[in-house]
Amino acid sequence: MLPLKEAIRPTTFVVSSKLRDHLGLDITIATETFQHTGSFKFRAGYNLALNVPNEEILTASSGNFGQALAYACKLLGKRCTVVMPETSAQVKIDAVRGFGAAVDLIDTRKVGRNERVAELAAQMPDAYHASAYDDEWVIAGNSTLGDELAGRGFDVVLVPVGGGGLISGVVTGLCRNGDKAEVYGAEPLLGNDAARSFREGRLIPNETEPTTIADGARTISLGKLNWPIIRDGVKDFIEVSDEKIADAVRLYYGLANLKSEPTGALTLGALLEQPKRFAGRKICLVVSGGNVDPAVYCSLLG
Repeated sequence: MLPLKEAIRPTTFVVSSKLRDHLGLDITIATETFQHTGSFKFRAGYNLALNVPNEEILTASSGNFGQALAYACKLLGKRCTVVMPETSAQVKIDAVRGFGAAVDLIDTRKVGRNERVAELAAQMPDAYHASAYDDEWVIAGNSTLGDELAGRGFDVVLVPVGGGGLISGVVTGLCRNGDKAEVYGAEPLLGNDAARSFREGRLIPNETEPTTIADGARTISLGKLNWPIIRDGVKDFIEVSDEKIADAVRLYYGLANLKSEPTGALTLGALLEQPKRFAGRKICLVVSGGNVDPAVYCSLLG
């Protein structure tokens, strides 16, 4: 049973001269595409499965957290059930099942993720209900990425945002290391609850699950546990259109030889939305994962 920092893979830092020249910006990519299960979520999933005493864990996920938790439970000898939208990328559904977890597919137009989890929780009284982003073990696990980003001289760190588990973890890790980099959230325009909440100073959820191509960010709201960290530690949010997200996926492929899922490309999309905002500064773009359905990826690359 390995401790968290021995179980995770260190993030991969990529400097693409082609991408730097194309944008005219000092960019370093911190990509979690080579993390176990293909995204940063393994940090959170393993930390949670390692620390909760329950032998069975129940969660809802569009895919990446489900994969991570399923694999973590497999490594630690625990059982796992994942509620997933029918619209989740097939590659993610297959991966969750491949790690031995039970998958409960739902039509989110008829029943919400949280509603279905509540139904299952009543049938599984001994299971731990794990939020993909609103859990102390999740935030703590993701903070290890902040630890790795600290001390590298970045002026700005851009982080993809869905439920807020990653950006709250990055803020936590940077702060405890005394790093003063400004942290910005990059969020889909079609699901901009975090940006709206940040501007208003209170949680404002999306009315329905967003239809953005960034499937990892199709969340209703930031979490109650990560909200204070985000409110106090994030500099600002940049809302990214689906068109710019798709452009970013193509640029990563063409200029950095990097496969990114649409959610992972949010931070580069943010630069495409506001290309002059960070001129002259040392920028870190966090790519949260690379688990994209092959058919979707081919359609984005055109």
